Amino acid sequence: MNLRLLLACCLLTAPLFAQKKKNAPAPPAAVAVAPTPAADRLAGFVQRNRLRQNSLVSGLKFRNVGPTVMSGRVTDLDVNPADPTEFYVAYASGGLWHTRTNGLSFRPLFEHEAAMTLGDIAMDWPHGRLWLGTGESNASRSSYAGVGLYLSTDGGQTWQHRGLAESHHIGRVVLHPADTATLWVAAVGHLYSPNAERGIFKTTTGGRSWKKVLGADEHTGGIDLAADPTNPNRLLAALWQRSRRAWDFTESGPHSGIYESLDGGETWKLLTGGGSGFPKDENTGRIGLSVFQGNPRIVYAIVDNQTRRKEDREPGETELSVEEFRKLTPEQFQALDDALLADFLDRRDFPEQYSAKQLKQDVRAGKFKLQDLIDYTFNANEALGSSAVVGAEVYRSDDGGHSWKKQNEKNLREFYSTYGYYFGQIWVAPSDEQTVIVAGVPLLRSTDGGKTFTEMDRPNVHADHHALWINPRNKDHIINGNDGGLNITYDSGESWFKANMLPVAQCYSVSVDMARPYNVYVGLQDNGCWYGPSTFKAQHNYGVNEGNQPWKLLVGGDGMMTQIDPRDNRTVYAGFQFGNYFRINTLTNERKFLKVSREIGESRLRWNWESPILLSRHNADIVYFGSNKFHRSLDRGDSWQTLSGDLTGGPRTGDVPFGTLTVIEESPKRFGLLYTGSDDGLLHRSKDGGYTWTPLHNTLPGTLPGGLWVSQITASSHQQKRVYVTLNGYRNDHFVPYLFVSENEGDTWQRLGTDLPAEPINVVREDPVNPGLLYVGTDNGLYVSLNGGQHFQGFGPALPAVAVHDLVVHPRDRELVVGTHGRSVYIADVQYLQQLSDTLLAKTLHAFPVKEITASPAWGRVRPQARGQEFASIELPYFVREKGLVSIEIRDAKGLKLQTITDTAVAGLNAARYDLTLQPAAAEAYEKALNASRKKDEKAIGLKKAENGAYYLQPGNYELVMQKNGQTARTLLVIKAPERRPGRRLGFPEGSASPGAWEAWIEHFLEDVGLPEKK
Repeated sequence: MNLRLLLACCLLTAPLFAQKKKNAPAPPAAVAVAPTPAADRLAGFVQRNRLRQNSLVSGLKFRNVGPTVMSGRVTDLDVNPADPTEFYVAYASGGLWHTRTNGLSFRPLFEHEAAMTLGDIAMDWPHGRLWLGTGESNASRSSYAGVGLYLSTDGGQTWQHRGLAESHHIGRVVLHPADTATLWVAAVGHLYSPNAERGIFKTTTGGRSWKKVLGADEHTGGIDLAADPTNPNRLLAALWQRSRRAWDFTESGPHSGIYESLDGGETWKLLTGGGSGFPKDENTGRIGLSVFQGNPRIVYAIVDNQTRRKEDREPGETELSVEEFRKLTPEQFQALDDALLADFLDRRDFPEQYSAKQLKQDVRAGKFKLQDLIDYTFNANEALGSSAVVGAEVYRSDDGGHSWKKQNEKNLREFYSTYGYYFGQIWVAPSDEQTVIVAGVPLLRSTDGGKTFTEMDRPNVHADHHALWINPRNKDHIINGNDGGLNITYDSGESWFKANMLPVAQCYSVSVDMARPYNVYVGLQDNGCWYGPSTFKAQHNYGVNEGNQPWKLLVGGDGMMTQIDPRDNRTVYAGFQFGNYFRINTLTNERKFLKVSREIGESRLRWNWESPILLSRHNADIVYFGSNKFHRSLDRGDSWQTLSGDLTGGPRTGDVPFGTLTVIEESPKRFGLLYTGSDDGLLHRSKDGGYTWTPLHNTLPGTLPGGLWVSQITASSHQQKRVYVTLNGYRNDHFVPYLFVSENEGDTWQRLGTDLPAEPINVVREDPVNPGLLYVGTDNGLYVSLNGGQHFQGFGPALPAVAVHDLVVHPRDRELVVGTHGRSVYIADVQYLQQLSDTLLAKTLHAFPVKEITASPAWGRVRPQARGQEFASIELPYFVREKGLVSIEIRDAKGLKLQTITDTAVAGLNAARYDLTLQPAAAEAYEKALNASRKKDEKAIGLKKAENGAYYLQPGNYELVMQKNGQTARTLLVIKAPERRPGRRLGFPEGSASPGAWEAWIEHFLEDVGLPEKK
């Protein structure tokens, strides 16, 4: 047995020699986490642009590979009333898109501003002025903060920032119909911290100055705003009192209510509460408003009523519910019918050895407390979706909001569940006061003024709805925006079609396999886990028209982390929120639920929304899994050991699981060297495979704010003792970038990335080839360091300013895979970036080797072909220290100049595009040179023009000579001859046998067998 295997065996049997740590030390006293001022964030935007402008990688190209069909969260729509085939769509974190083709095609707008997360669109169609309120009003786990208002007067090509930068989240923008300088904004305010810039704001200067005209306190913001279509001075506003922490959410408060202004927002009167008929107390949550266009005295409102509802059994329900079980007294528990209790125990997956009688006896004997049994029933997903509150209620007023009557006759159970903070929209059809639509988990429609509702969802319509437009001329024509993109109906929801082929998926994680070509795996917000080919071209959606959706679903729910066994590329670990993971065989669809057991009486495990899972880099049979403790499986998840005590600061009272692990990392250099990070800022290291743990958070700088979320730990693949960590203050509205490196396994740390802009960091990855390359993804983009994190540079316009949640560098294909939370997955070839050593950076000009290519007779063809491509094109990669013009000469092996191209270079990496043609004037000399090197018995080459009139290079070796300012760099271009495979060549054309396809096939056949061209 070799030493490495002996060490591994010792680590796996360590319980014989080591004792588990039961409790993690408390984190050290630290500086409080303060919200980052808007001025610092806007200064960060300037710094972001500076890092891009001065970047050596601004020319690096990215391709988007999707996914597309599952889309992402829509927050608002604005439709041209004169032509409803034209509309704008706002995505929560995917930016703004515009269509003139009823959703058949879109163009992206607003991609490179300070924030591209959107709350509301307001288009002044008569005057061509487009307003955007940034920061979505939904209060979800990834509702990113905006920076106020933007205005475009040229259809979204350019933008002007127009204030309210401290508002963070905007619920509504209302424009004055006649005065383009006057508008009103409902600002929700900070999500995770109190602030004053929330409420209703008004400007009469086109956003150059603002006046707060309605507010309550630093926790109460403006969530909705509506204007009387016949009188712009009459406004209705909804205020919402709410506060959120990482571990708790208070969704309601007594300041929530509806207000009216009759003087353009200068003064306001409370309309709700008292004898109005509309609730207004500590349980009043989010409110949505809709004014009927035909009679503005008719107003509808939807409110999230947080009052605890009475537990009511459904008709015919005989099972003991979890809610009923948790309310039992010890006496009631003992009196339960054994059969009823046994059924409950089976449904709640209690250990088989405990029968109903045995548990009753154990509780009587004091072995267990009844609370131990109650704790065993806890399920985070049930807690998230449990309808313990009244939830959504629909009200109507016929006197402009002064008196209200509840409309819905039945409780809209499960419509909001416990997360009304995620919804809150209501619409009355402009042409029919009785047609009302409300948005929640399903989309509900009423034709009797809200008294009764029917579902509008269909199998191809995603749940979780946020945006809607009803055609004023045809109430059956509806456009809907949800967590799965856009759907359009012309028959009031009887049938819908998707208009969501945009790459706007919200990735939580990304990983890759080792197939050829390799596949990309993603976990998506509310859209499950998927995998698809790295060669997919998202902008064209190749494959869909042939009935093949290249991206395949692994598991539903909110998709989280994925891990792939590199030995077979078929065994995948994937799952959904709160630690619900599966081992899946993608070939057979066989799946195994990963269950970490615990005994009754043990403290319940706390699982993060995105619970970490990791395959060992040294043995793919070993799986690491994190709750608030560290778990390990030696048999691919069939059985589990809990090897640690609590590696967090402990639970906190609230309605969100907290005190959980967020990261597990293993050193690529040494088996058994492990790191964990938690949501409350704790770091730990194990050197023995997870049996004993050493706290590392005490070794971080003492002035660091406490409790920051550990977003990533990356152990170096170059130096065993090197490890990186990032901390994220998003959940404190704290946007300072925290990046650290340790050269001694976490005993001491050095701060990196001090030139990064004020953007929370989500991920750091070290390049596996070049140890000096460090990639960082933030809530606003992607950055790279060429010197180990001392200084960073930004990537160019190929990447929008979208949140980057995860990164991976494919070790074989040398591509950087970027998982964004709003724009799906981008991929860039980084093989040349990996070569940017100090020696190369010192050069004025450097030409990289060009990939070999194979000649094709299809080059230059001008009609559809069965094979090949119409026009050839390759990239010629090079590096130049300063921007300017670069001349590139293409020469044959004897120096004959065949073509010259000129490329406008940026400083840094470049790729000139070359179409493989030669100058017509060089054709005669080139033909002579080709024949001069041929043997006497070989057939002479007759160079001829292609169908597009160009001459193309023949197989052979060519020299590329690049010149700039007197400096010269050379490299080689190799064009291989096409392989002759008669058996394959004689195959029929793929796809439909169109005339063009058959003609091309015949041409290839004639060329292969050497028949004269005229035949």
